[in-house]
Amino acid sequence: MEREANKAHSFADAEKWDREQMWAMTPDERIEIASILRERAYGPDAPDVREAERAK
Repeated sequence: MEREANKAHSFADAEKWDREQMWAMTPDERIEIASILRERAYGPDAPDVREAERAK
């Protein structure tokens, strides 16, 4: 997925552009983005929250 930028003239325009971008993505693209962000925030060896909850 290539990066894309938009310079909005108002908050309403920016919000509309964000929604359209989100709707245009496939579920696989959204999952990929979420895993990239998780790795950036928590590192490559971050535990899966679902597994930690199941172990309780």
